[in-house]
Amino acid sequence: MKTQLSAAAAATLILFAPVASFATNGYFSHGYGIRSQAVAGVGYALAQDGLAAATNPAGTALVGDRLDLDVTWLNTDRGASIGGYEFDGNGTKDFFMPEMGFTHKLNDRLSIGVAVYGNGGMNTDYATNPFDPSGASGPAGISFMQYCVTPSVAYKLTSSQAIGVGVTFAYQTFDAKGLAGFDNPYFSSAPGYVTNRGTDSATGWGVKLGWTGKVTPELTLGAAWSSKIKTSAFEKYKGLFAEGGNFDIPATYGAGMAWQVAPAWTLAADWQRIEYSSFRSGGNPMQKLLTGGVLGSPDGPGFGWKDVSVFKFGVVHKYNEDLTLRAGYSHCQHGIPSDQTFFNILCPGVVQDHFSLGASLKTSPASEWSFSYVYVPKETVYGKQSNPLSGQEVNIHMNEQLFTLGFTRMF
Repeated sequence: MKTQLSAAAAATLILFAPVASFATNGYFSHGYGIRSQAVAGVGYALAQDGLAAATNPAGTALVGDRLDLDVTWLNTDRGASIGGYEFDGNGTKDFFMPEMGFTHKLNDRLSIGVAVYGNGGMNTDYATNPFDPSGASGPAGISFMQYCVTPSVAYKLTSSQAIGVGVTFAYQTFDAKGLAGFDNPYFSSAPGYVTNRGTDSATGWGVKLGWTGKVTPELTLGAAWSSKIKTSAFEKYKGLFAEGGNFDIPATYGAGMAWQVAPAWTLAADWQRIEYSSFRSGGNPMQKLLTGGVLGSPDGPGFGWKDVSVFKFGVVHKYNEDLTLRAGYSHCQHGIPSDQTFFNILCPGVVQDHFSLGASLKTSPASEWSFSYVYVPKETVYGKQSNPLSGQEVNIHMNEQLFTLGFTRMF
């Protein structure tokens, strides 16, 4: 049965998975579903569409019978500077990422759904290799993507309280090039499995649990937890990632509130925690290279990421029966310390602030069009004792903008 479920989920991902990945809160998406994106990712207590289960599976019970289809255009600028020399990581700047959500009420208490979405990722493409400016190793960069399928079941305990559970199938892909300088016994436990091996994939399963409920007629609270997903190893890159190619998906959890301050106005806020340091390839510092650690070993060097908290705020205004307006702001703590910028040339997920807006317009009783726009200003992390090889400081930067268009069919 598990094999059949994996095959079905993989087939769904082939149809709906993003063609590229992106980094907003670390390398996770700032929000799932077009309406959540428009309020900066708020969603623990504010279920708005069929992708609610990606944040809180209890939301599946609150959105009715519907199909939501979205596609996001991402434009991003990322790069690095080393010793005053600039390196542009924008071999590709524009990406398109679809997502899908479906929910169905079985009866007044029980609902089911499925959400298909890109959990996050990163892409860099340096024409001039920052690890080898001579060009001997060719261009450098990575393409890393995480796709998820989350079937969910939600149950209304009362008319105002719901719980939910989701089972997430995760599919990851990874490709690296231009890292020949690390592909030797001095730096890797498995030379020949560090770089230019083509695209590899890994899979894993996780669980989501959630609750949401009204505590007063105007105030709704919500909380959810997503387990750590231990994935299979990237065998082609077992000489790059710690533990022989492992790159697990960290646990996340959080809580939120939605306050209906007036019949047409709702204010909402979330706090989210992402445990990036919980797996060695993510949390181990690059400086382990200087203390006898080698890439790919059981406790080998990693990206040196820290756990982060994300604070999200949103407002929803129901202008009339057909038009709903949204806006939001979120702030993510820095997950990349200043002494870890060297390896994160490949993954400069350093942005912190997100400013968002959006709207939904009903074109018939059963159909609705929506859009969202997110502006992510440039953020730079300046290196401090960050380069273990040359001693030159490494600075990394990124900025983004995202535009999403979505269609909803209600049944």
